[in-house]
Amino acid sequence: MRTRRGVGRAHLLLGALALAGAGPGWAQAPPPEAPVTFTVTAVAEESAAPLSMASVQLLVENERRPVAGWTRDDALHLAILIDDAVARGAADRWADLRQFILAQPATTHVGVAYLRNHVAVMAQDFTTDHEAAAAALRAPRGVGGASSPFRGTTDLLSRWPRSAPRRSVLLVSPGVDFFQGVHQGPALREIDPLVRAAQSLNVNVWTIFYPGGGHRGRNYTHVRNGQENLSRLADATGGVSYTSGPGEPGTLKPYLDDVAALLRSQSLLSFAAPPGASGRHVAVDVRTEDPGVEILYPSAVHVPAAR
Repeated sequence: MRTRRGVGRAHLLLGALALAGAGPGWAQAPPPEAPVTFTVTAVAEESAAPLSMASVQLLVENERRPVAGWTRDDALHLAILIDDAVARGAADRWADLRQFILAQPATTHVGVAYLRNHVAVMAQDFTTDHEAAAAALRAPRGVGGASSPFRGTTDLLSRWPRSAPRRSVLLVSPGVDFFQGVHQGPALREIDPLVRAAQSLNVNVWTIFYPGGGHRGRNYTHVRNGQENLSRLADATGGVSYTSGPGEPGTLKPYLDDVAALLRSQSLLSFAAPPGASGRHVAVDVRTEDPGVEILYPSAVHVPAAR
């Protein structure tokens, strides 16, 4: 009887251990990985072959991840965002900007807005009527238009309409808030939230430095900080920052031609990643061994929350 009782206890103990060992297998399965899509831009020499999915390597948080999709999408929402603090003489270069708008493909929705009082004021909602968008351009206010270009751009993104995955902002700005005075440093507290918002919406920001109106617009500290701010914003969102130095550029055409060419060289890269409880940002690195090809991409992307 003892032996039997002992055997019974041993069976009970083994059964408990088996259940404990099986516990993880019975636990609730982890949520499926979330799909993520973001825009990459190929900067290639004329002799380079077109970039393909097979030639692209993706690292997420420094770990290789398979590329699940590589597609072209002709649809684009493009916001032309002009800082009202820009010198009024910039309007003399708007002919270049008008031609840039008119030359956009028929599938591109163009919106025009002006930054004033930390808000993006729409002069023309997104439309495929490029004539209407070009007609919305006006001279900036110059001296009387100072505000934070980064808070204003964040405001625009907060009201971005539902659209196709490709989204871009062309920001023409001195890159500083003149109300903060001459001793301000880099506007990291305003740029970093904007970068996160742009990465969450898959918005590439292309920036053109244009000095502000009046003598303060030519101040060395303002110019240096403004150019650094705009460069930081463009780099982190997969765009490019353009500047011709501290003065007003003689023409915008070379910058706009380059932006137009880069927009035509974009693809949508997709991958899957474990979701966070409320969504999370992950650092990405996109590489290729193809000769003569450089890839532009945001420094991080947003992984949506588990559903």
